[in-house]
Amino acid sequence: MNYSRQRESIKEYLMSTHEHPTADVIYQHVKEDYPKISLGTVYRNLTLLVDLGEVRKISTGDGTEHYDADTSAHSHYYCRCCHRVMDLEVTPSVDQILSASSAGLGTIEIASLLFTGVCKDCIIEQDKNL
Repeated sequence: MNYSRQRESIKEYLMSTHEHPTADVIYQHVKEDYPKISLGTVYRNLTLLVDLGEVRKISTGDGTEHYDADTSAHSHYYCRCCHRVMDLEVTPSVDQILSASSAGLGTIEIASLLFTGVCKDCIIEQDKNL
C-alpha cells in the first residue's frame, strides 16, 4: 500500500479528537488542508483504515457511521437526540465473550457494546424547555 498524505491527514485528525466524527465531518476538516479532496476519497480511505484495523467504524442504527481512532476494547454511548457518540469504559466480560464463542458461530475477534439513550446534556435541555 502506498503512502497517502490525505489518508495520513484523516488518521491524524481522528487521533487528535475525542469525538467520534462522521465521514462528512472528517471531510470538512481534511478539506482545510487538502481543498481538492473529494468526499469519495475520504470514504475510501476510511474503509481502508477500518480494514487495516487502524480505525473503528461505529454504526449507530440511524444510517450514520461514526469513526474512532481508539481501537482498544471499549464501548460507546449514542445519544439519539444530539447524535453524539461517546466513549464508555464498559467492556464485555470474559464470561460473555466465552459464551458467545461457544455458541458455535465462529471466532470472536472484537467485542464491543453500543448503548443508546438520551445523554444528560439533552435531558437538561429538555427539562429547560418544559
